[in-house]
Amino acid sequence: MAEDREPLTEPVDPGADAPQQQTKKWSLVGPGIVVAATGVGAGDLVATLIAGSRFGYALLWAVVLGVVVKIALAEAVGRWHLASGSTIFAGWRSLGAWTSVYFVVYVAIWGFVYGATAMTSSALPLAALFPALSIPAWGIICGLVGLTIVWFGNYRVFEKIMTVLIGVMFVIVVGLAILVVPDLGATLSGLVPRLPEGSAVYTLGLVGGVGGTITMAAYGYWVNAKGWRDSSWMKVMRLDNRVAYITTGVFVLAMLIVGADLLHNSGVSLTEGDRGLLDLDEILRDRFGDVIGTLFLVGFFATSFSSLLGVWQGVSLLVTDFVRTSKRAGGQLAEGRAERSLPYRAYLLWLTFPPMALLFLERPFALVVAYGALGAFFMPFLAITLLWLLNSSRTPERWRNGWLSNVLLAGAALLFLALCINELSGLGS
Repeated sequence: MAEDREPLTEPVDPGADAPQQQTKKWSLVGPGIVVAATGVGAGDLVATLIAGSRFGYALLWAVVLGVVVKIALAEAVGRWHLASGSTIFAGWRSLGAWTSVYFVVYVAIWGFVYGATAMTSSALPLAALFPALSIPAWGIICGLVGLTIVWFGNYRVFEKIMTVLIGVMFVIVVGLAILVVPDLGATLSGLVPRLPEGSAVYTLGLVGGVGGTITMAAYGYWVNAKGWRDSSWMKVMRLDNRVAYITTGVFVLAMLIVGADLLHNSGVSLTEGDRGLLDLDEILRDRFGDVIGTLFLVGFFATSFSSLLGVWQGVSLLVTDFVRTSKRAGGQLAEGRAERSLPYRAYLLWLTFPPMALLFLERPFALVVAYGALGAFFMPFLAITLLWLLNSSRTPERWRNGWLSNVLLAGAALLFLALCINELSGLGS
C-alpha cells in the first residue's frame, strides 16, 4: 500500500523512456565532474608536484594509467546502480553483514578526521590571502559555509557549484602549466613506462590518486540524483564518466608539468602535505609576480573546497542509504528526500562540528597523514566488492563485467591493497 512505502525509496520504472535524443548533449555531463572534483584534493596536488619535482616527466604514464583505472571504477559503480535498480549499499548488504560493520566503523572514524582535514585545507589559501583571520577561524567558516550549502541546497545547485569550482581549478592549473613552457619532447617521453630508482611509491600514488576517495562510491547516488535511474541511461553515464576523468587527467598532468619544469629543473623541494602548496605560491610569486601567486591560491581554495562539499554531500548520502537499507528497503533513493532526512543531516553535523576541535591542534597538518592512512582502507574494499557484485547473478547478465572490466577492477584492487600496506608500514616507521 502507498502509505507503507519507505519514504526514502523511489522505485525504478523499467519502462522509462530511454533518452534517445539526449545522449550526445554535453549538457548532460555532471555527476562525473562532481565525483572527480571531490576526489582531487590539495594533497593529490602536492603528491603530483613532488613526483614531478623528483622524477621530471618519467611518471607521466602513471597519470594516464590512473585515469583508466578510475574510469573503470566509477563506471562499475554507475553501472551497478543503473542495471540493478538498487544502490551500492544494497549490493554491499547482499554480500553479508561484515560490509555494514566495515562501513560503520570506517565512516565514523574517517568522517571525524576528514572533517578537520578538509576545513584546514580550505583554510590555508584563505589565510594566506586574508591573514587577518587565523587558519582555525577560516577553517570554521569553511565548514559552516559548506554545511549551509549542502543542508539547504538540492543536487542541481550542488552540481552547479561543483562545476564552477572545477572550472576554476582547471583554468588556473592548466594555465600555470602553459606558463612554465613545458618541454614537449620530454613530456611525450614520459608516456613510456619506466620506474626511476626510488619512484615505486610515487608511481603507486599517482595511479591511485587521480580522483579516488570514498566518494567514488557516491557516484551512483549522484547519477540517480541527476535523474538517470535505469539502464537506458547507461550510454550517457559512460560519456559523463569518461569526460570527467579525462578532464581530471589533464588537470593532474598540468600539476606534473609544473613540478617537472618549475621545481625539478631548479632543484626546489616542497613541504609534504597541503602546506606544500603555500611553498609553491612563494615560488610562483618570485618568478611570475603577485597576480599569478594570488590566482594560484584561488585555484588551491577551489580544489580544497570542492572536496569538502563533495564529501559533505556524497558520504552523507551513503550514510543515509545505510540507515535506509537496514530497514530492508529496496530500490533507489528518492530524489530530494534523502537530503531532508535525519540520517543525512546528522552525518553532516558529525562532519562539521566535532572535527572543529582538531583545528586548534598545534600541528594540524599531521591530520593529512591520518587521513591518508584511513583513506587507503576504503578503495580496496570498493574494488573487491564491485568485482563480486558485477560478476554475480545480482547483476542482469547483459550488464555483468566483461574481461576488460575484470582486469581493470582486479588491477585496481591489487593497486589499492599495495597502497594500503604502504600507508600502514609508513605509520609504523
